[in-house]
Amino acid sequence: MTTFSFGDLVLLIDRKKRRYLVRLAADNQFHSHAGYVAHADIEGQPEGFVARSTMGAAYIAVRPTLAEFILEMPRGAQVIYPKDIGAILMYADIFPGARVLEAGVGSGALSMGMLRAGASIVGYELREDFAAKAVANVTSFLGAEAASRYRVELRDIYDGIDEHDLDRVILDLPEPWNVVKHAETALHLGGMLFAYVPSAVQVARLHETLADSQFAMAHTFEVLHRGWYVKGEAVRPDHRMVAHTGFLTVARLMGADSEPA
Repeated sequence: MTTFSFGDLVLLIDRKKRRYLVRLAADNQFHSHAGYVAHADIEGQPEGFVARSTMGAAYIAVRPTLAEFILEMPRGAQVIYPKDIGAILMYADIFPGARVLEAGVGSGALSMGMLRAGASIVGYELREDFAAKAVANVTSFLGAEAASRYRVELRDIYDGIDEHDLDRVILDLPEPWNVVKHAETALHLGGMLFAYVPSAVQVARLHETLADSQFAMAHTFEVLHRGWYVKGEAVRPDHRMVAHTGFLTVARLMGADSEPA
């Protein structure tokens, strides 16, 4: 049985299902309106331990999953939701050793998913504060080994891509169609371009550009996530759901004259 140690990330969940992400340190305390919990009271305890605050409030202590960390982690930009990250990992076919160029790294949510899947990533990001936050989040949750496979450069991908023989180009930016011509020379044949955009107008513009490129098999979809309320014999969909967040478009580089006769 593993127990919590100083330096571990811990997710504290109160009776109203509110979540608080903390990293245990010997002299620190978690404070809320219901008093505080000393980190030392959690150290040495197993996952599922119920910590009590100085005012008697109860918090279940668990190790955060990657999805939980992404939703609670420090962020500068809006993150890509876990429901979309899972789809990107599958439909962009991110595999161990994949060489990935990611543009628009934001707070590093998608980066963490791809790094955990075993990819090596070069990120292009315009804002220094976003780049720093992404690297910090990757290191905080995944550790030094994953961080060694992650390099973020402060640059504009619309100006070009220096990397070659890439397996994947992953885009989370406003005008992905401006990257298509650069991706044609950066990817190897069979490599994949994946773009995440919020509006149908952007999707249409991207497809127009892909249709006049060396990419083929372009496909767009979205992911809707609906939870269910289950209590006794009361079983029904939740009143609220995570519906549209973005459109996901994937295409493969097939070279000129790739359409079947």
